[in-house]
Amino acid sequence: MKFVLLLSLCLPRILSAQSIDIIPLPNSFKLVEGAFHLNGNTIIGMNSDQLLPQAHYLQTELQKADGLLVAVDPNEVKALIDLQMVKGDSIAGAYSLKIEPQHITIKATDNEGIFYGIVSLLQLIRQQPPGNDLILQGCEIADAPRYQWRGFMLDEARHFFGKEKVKQLLDWMAFYKLNKLHWHLTDASGWRIEIKKYPKLTSVGAVGNHTDSLAEAKYYTQEDIKEIVAYARERFITVIPEVDMPGHATAANKAYPEFSGGVTPKYPNFTFDPANENVYPFLADVLKEINTLFPGNMIHLGGDEVAYGMQAWAGRPAITEMLTKNNFTSLADLEHYFFKRLADTVMKLDDKVLCWDEATETDLPPGKTIVFWWRQNIPASLQLALQKKYQVVLCPRLPLYFDFVQDKDHLSGRKWNGSFNSESEVYNFPDKQMPAEVLKSNQILGMQANLWTETLGSDKRLDFMIYPRIAALAEAAWTDSVSKNEASFNERLKTHFLLYDKAGIYYYNPFNPSFHPEAIDFALRIIVPRIRERHHHEHGGHHHSSEGSRKEHHHSKGKRRHRGEGQ
Repeated sequence: MKFVLLLSLCLPRILSAQSIDIIPLPNSFKLVEGAFHLNGNTIIGMNSDQLLPQAHYLQTELQKADGLLVAVDPNEVKALIDLQMVKGDSIAGAYSLKIEPQHITIKATDNEGIFYGIVSLLQLIRQQPPGNDLILQGCEIADAPRYQWRGFMLDEARHFFGKEKVKQLLDWMAFYKLNKLHWHLTDASGWRIEIKKYPKLTSVGAVGNHTDSLAEAKYYTQEDIKEIVAYARERFITVIPEVDMPGHATAANKAYPEFSGGVTPKYPNFTFDPANENVYPFLADVLKEINTLFPGNMIHLGGDEVAYGMQAWAGRPAITEMLTKNNFTSLADLEHYFFKRLADTVMKLDDKVLCWDEATETDLPPGKTIVFWWRQNIPASLQLALQKKYQVVLCPRLPLYFDFVQDKDHLSGRKWNGSFNSESEVYNFPDKQMPAEVLKSNQILGMQANLWTETLGSDKRLDFMIYPRIAALAEAAWTDSVSKNEASFNERLKTHFLLYDKAGIYYYNPFNPSFHPEAIDFALRIIVPRIRERHHHEHGGHHHSSEGSRKEHHHSKGKRRHRGEGQ
């Protein structure tokens, strides 16, 4: 009777572990006999002092999330959870995890792999009922990432969310083995990073947001930035800043109007002035301070949608003189000149230049440039990037823009000619959407999701748009295509909803849409599109639709990336 009672208590925990509730799904997993008891007697050890940070991370996470107090002892002989750095020629981030009755062993050839082994162990632990003695079913896992770039982009220029929310995002990125945070910090709506040499960038440029031009200034101090970058580094996440130029510069020009490229009716002060020689040292100073804050050796310069504002350049004497002096035949030539000159500044700082796919037309050195392909309706821009030997990150609007709605009945957000970005569409990227020959290219670094925040002003809506699509993104980026199984993923995802509940995450449940009603931050405006605009959309113009026209946005075919005021 005692045995039966004990078995009945243990069985639910063991069965939970057998369901392999790990996201992203490991490349190989098999159950073995026996189970490991994780409790206060457990000691974390290692065969190299280099692994102490990872050991302390595991210790901290066990205490924070599970209330378990375990010890860390560099003496490997005492280890019940043994972290082992081994020699070999593995893919960066590869690891093995073995759970036996007496030991748990995590092996890898680098610290990153050890960390990901710890993350998989933590996921198995989080699936267990709380208690002082957790039972982990014996298993063996061998795993490695499909892509080395597994990214997420957060726009805080339009609406600002703050340090603690970013840290929470970093925690979940680490939990899902995502490793790149692309941080969009400057745009028309606000400048969100302190630059000590130019304080008005934040005292003036950080005032307002996308929906309230008079909102108090919100931005990150340089100390905030250092804290967040260090927090990310502990989780093997590289933070990449984006300082957009020469377009999307309205907030900077509000602070320093002498650098403005002029006014067009819909886009006042949208660009920097390429004919003003003082612009270049100004931006070089900004980039130098940015460089000291972000050790990832990458700066994203934007380079997109400049055409919206550069018509203000036309006809100005200084612009005309510059065109003549350099034998330029168009304003686009001047745009490319500007971008290349600032790219050279970044490269002299020993950083790579990152850019949106419009900048592919600029003559940048392939070995120092990474192109982000976002215009899924213009595959030629991807082909051009590959032809020019650029490394490429795939982030097409369909299905990787998380400001798009995720259900046909959702109202706030975008659609593309009726299409939207469900968790399923994210999961099945890239194999069901991209040509096989593209995916075979070693120039494809990986993929990332982008979240623009025109329609996001609260933590609640931020959560609603990120979760659970971030889990689908993680498996799409990590798990080999032959191992992916959407039915399996959906079952594992349901168990992760319990973790979201525990963390207070307001997520969308695609299996029960009414569980959390759509979070809407701003009232919707319905504007009937003019015939001329609709005609323009249908013929593929690079169109910027009316501000706030959410109904129009749902059905637009416009070529925008969802930047600035409109769609």
